[in-house]
Amino acid sequence: MKTKQPVKKRWSITAKEALIGLGIVVIHFCLWFGFAYGLGSGPPSEYQYIAGLPAWFFFSCIVVPIFIIILVSLAVRFFFTDISLEEEEEKR
Repeated sequence: MKTKQPVKKRWSITAKEALIGLGIVVIHFCLWFGFAYGLGSGPPSEYQYIAGLPAWFFFSCIVVPIFIIILVSLAVRFFFTDISLEEEEEKR
């Protein structure tokens, strides 16, 4: 159910949600970078393989995106608010 919010209240809600989104992006980049360059920094002959893929690729490109999708779903469900984006009618 959409509720009408004053403009100031809507601005604070959207700012909070933008910070949550930015935090998720930073978490995604740190996890991706850590797995890709942490596990993939050695010579290819020493790589470990999971399901036929190098471990660094499996974790950074398969596991981390699944984790981020779950994290985004939880953030939207518990922290985001459904608000009306239509302009309020002027009071006469």
